[in-house]
Amino acid sequence: MIDLSDKSRHPTLEEIAQYVKNPVFMQFCLEMKDTYQCQEQIEFSSCSWERGWNVKFKKAGKTLCTIYPRECYFTVMVVVGRKEKGVVENILPECTPEVQGIYDQTKEGNGQRWLMVDLEDKEGVYSDLLRLIQIRRNC
Repeated sequence: MIDLSDKSRHPTLEEIAQYVKNPVFMQFCLEMKDTYQCQEQIEFSSCSWERGWNVKFKKAGKTLCTIYPRECYFTVMVVVGRKEKGVVENILPECTPEVQGIYDQTKEGNGQRWLMVDLEDKEGVYSDLLRLIQIRRNC
């Protein structure tokens, strides 16, 4: 088992998947790779809020999402900035109550909301996240 707080040991995506122990993690990563034709970037964050290894998907210099591995699930962070805000707020009524609640409870700072969404399965929250990421990519 890997230690995600050990900065000296750079894990592979497969090792992170073994740590998460949830097949949805690799499905999500593969969907990101296929949809956006990008590779994951495994980075170590020294931020006290989310210290440790995470997985980022970037396209054209923009971070589409950041994945924070957990045991049995993972958290996906999607930033809704000024450019995306109007589009996201238009589709928000179509999203799951969970995603609506996360959006409403996330404070806006510098014109951005950093949405932290836990994923355990491929239910509605999963597809909502993919929509938010698509909006981020297009704006």
